[in-house]
Amino acid sequence: MTQERTWRKSSYSGGAEDSDCVEVSLSSDALVRDSKNPSGGVLTFSSAAWQNFLESR
Repeated sequence: MTQERTWRKSSYSGGAEDSDCVEVSLSSDALVRDSKNPSGGVLTFSSAAWQNFLESR
């Protein structure tokens, strides 16, 4: 059984419920999905890869 994940919207979305943006779920890895299609595809990143991404911005 898949563990329930908590998702949060990007701070760049302005926080509006109907805004188009990405959502991220952080745990031992980082999952990223399109907020308009939450049941669609999900990108999975290791915690090290996600940290490298954040530091490169």
